[in-house]
Amino acid sequence: MGNILSLLAHATNGNCYKSYKYCADTDITIPTIKYEETKDLVPVKGKYGETDTSLKKPKDLFEFSRKISQSEPLFRFFLDGSRRTYKVDDLELNRRIFPIMAGQVGVACCERKGPDEFKCLELEKSLVIALPSEANPDLKNSDLFFNNLTDKINNVERVQNAGTKFTKILDYPSKRLETLEDIESRKYEHLGIAMIQDEMIDCEKRIVSKLTNRNVLNESSYLMKDGSLQYKPMKTGEYKELAKIKNNYRRVVGVSKLFNPELFKDKSNKSNAAAIAELPLFSRTPAFLFHHDLEKQSYLGDFKFAIWYVRIRHRERTESPFAGVVKVEKILITEKENEEGLESDLVDIITANIINERNPVCYGQDKRWANHLYPIYLTEQFLKSHYLSDTHFLNLF
Repeated sequence: MGNILSLLAHATNGNCYKSYKYCADTDITIPTIKYEETKDLVPVKGKYGETDTSLKKPKDLFEFSRKISQSEPLFRFFLDGSRRTYKVDDLELNRRIFPIMAGQVGVACCERKGPDEFKCLELEKSLVIALPSEANPDLKNSDLFFNNLTDKINNVERVQNAGTKFTKILDYPSKRLETLEDIESRKYEHLGIAMIQDEMIDCEKRIVSKLTNRNVLNESSYLMKDGSLQYKPMKTGEYKELAKIKNNYRRVVGVSKLFNPELFKDKSNKSNAAAIAELPLFSRTPAFLFHHDLEKQSYLGDFKFAIWYVRIRHRERTESPFAGVVKVEKILITEKENEEGLESDLVDIITANIINERNPVCYGQDKRWANHLYPIYLTEQFLKSHYLSDTHFLNLF
């Protein structure tokens, strides 16, 4: 076959339309908040996320952060994952039209061995294609069919000449969308992008598992993950259920630059958005205890989070009430943590170290500069430097 699209049409008994190709991350709006936070996380009534239950107001950690600034930093490893998604064509199958989605997926973990030594420890990157499950003509032996199709794609001359290869073909649900609500909320493009997102998340979990197995994560060497730890359950992948691998996250902290403040509730389940916006500089909120609403999402597993917020930039120097504030998450591991919350001293140590990671500033290099922690910014930039350009990637098709 001359190119990937004609090969796909032939293999699936379908027809490609040579539709306009574009990067879905810039041309259409995809709701990504679901991947960062889940609305099914609720506060545990009468419980705190830390042992100091007397803390009612923001806690100033400026002096403490200065005190430990000359000590060895708590965070040694920094993890960032990203994906870039594309619509490359429309495929007709049995008189129905489905989008062919594709993506570049990457996850990088960088290690800081000293003030002047910041290097990549792990890098996983892959090219993937997302097709509707109906693309398999006999709807059986899906893994075998899509694996063989991947091999055929990698033998296409244009792919070989580019010196690259596709890792796998993902299949998204192709169940007919009957209602208007389904059509609006479950567009096939979004289903394809969700599968590519899941591939990235599985890669993140795999790298955390590798570090855990190497015993490099300990009480003095933590990993900072860019983004939320509130992984949604997945139907496929090596690490589908976070509840079963939560012990890997004993020394992992999730730090989110972007978050929905309305999802943060106090222990009375009331919105705490104003408290976040009004946080004084270098102060943190009390840590609250959250768990999944098992009546709605029992499949997520019964484990808890400590969640709090810290302001790392002065409010008067940022452009919005929540710029300069980051959200911090820690999965509770031990029985004592689940019952009493994190030790407040540990919450303070984690927060003070996050404050100390705020500089140098990537001002002017990223519109999210006020919420960036510099090691995460470096990891993110390193990862993105390994992507093919949009033009180069789309020309593979």
